[in-house]
Amino acid sequence: MDLTMQDAGAGRFAFGEVRDMSYAQAAAMAVTREMEVDSRVVVLGEDVGRGGIFGQYQGLQARFGTGRVIDTPISEAAIMGAGVGMALAGLRPVVEMRVVDFALCGMDELVNQAAKNRFMFGGQGRVPLVARMPGGIWDASAAQHSQSLEAWFAHMPGLVVVCPSTPQDNFSLLRAAMHCGDPVAYIEHKTLWGLRGDVDPSQTAKLGQARRVRAGNAITIVSWSRQVHVCEQACTELAAQGIEADLIDLRTLWPWDREMVLESCARTGRLLVAHEAVQTAGFGAEIAASAAELTGCKVARLGAPRIPVGYAPILEAQSRIDATRVTDAALRMLG
Repeated sequence: MDLTMQDAGAGRFAFGEVRDMSYAQAAAMAVTREMEVDSRVVVLGEDVGRGGIFGQYQGLQARFGTGRVIDTPISEAAIMGAGVGMALAGLRPVVEMRVVDFALCGMDELVNQAAKNRFMFGGQGRVPLVARMPGGIWDASAAQHSQSLEAWFAHMPGLVVVCPSTPQDNFSLLRAAMHCGDPVAYIEHKTLWGLRGDVDPSQTAKLGQARRVRAGNAITIVSWSRQVHVCEQACTELAAQGIEADLIDLRTLWPWDREMVLESCARTGRLLVAHEAVQTAGFGAEIAASAAELTGCKVARLGAPRIPVGYAPILEAQSRIDATRVTDAALRMLG
């Protein structure tokens, strides 16, 4: 029997039982689980009381009350600031920013307060906060609702950066993020909420540990978030031509799994990094530079052009890295 959003939010499920559910349902189940076992976990943000705009908090306010699932005014600075204060006071807040594009209004609190507090005060204060900031291209939503800003947060000392690509990871990594003692920029993709897959509630994940999606020796392909699924399509096309790629889903950008990536690069001698974010100064450059310096492998990057995402489908498509582009880039490296 399928697990409904109400089931996920209300907690009516058996832990340890593998269930088919959506990316959004998995997130609701993760938050529910942590709220059940830890009274310090609270949720705050716009629309969380009605389940969030993507259904990722469905049923939580009915179960835990308005004192723990808190609807806020429309002020990202106030929401993030309140979350930082709660964390410093001993709570473990999940701060909802709706989409990463809106989160820019709360960046001072996250970047100048949450990320730096532990360092500036010698570890006397900790900010165990999870800032959920859905990113990526949102179909037909244009330039102010379709940005991929994960590299911004990876650049900022003091922040952990997570980009889950599957329902299982959105359950396991969100729980791991809520257990992290430092602030986490948790970036779910805006178009993955309906993606379905098996979720094992007993399965845990470690921040900084990548996932090998496909094993191969011809070329290493590294990606994260929604782009992993595009790269899977490309790997299927390459396999039809007798080329087996080693596809790695990074899962967390900071810390990132250097050991898995560099081992693969040393073995294949070729690295292709593909991400939805703008290629210029994207996190793919960090991976490519590290691999080239430490393994001497051949490197290439694929990312969006440095343009705002267009509203019209033909313009939006210019910012997408589709499977054909990934396949062609891999073939050029192998040629």
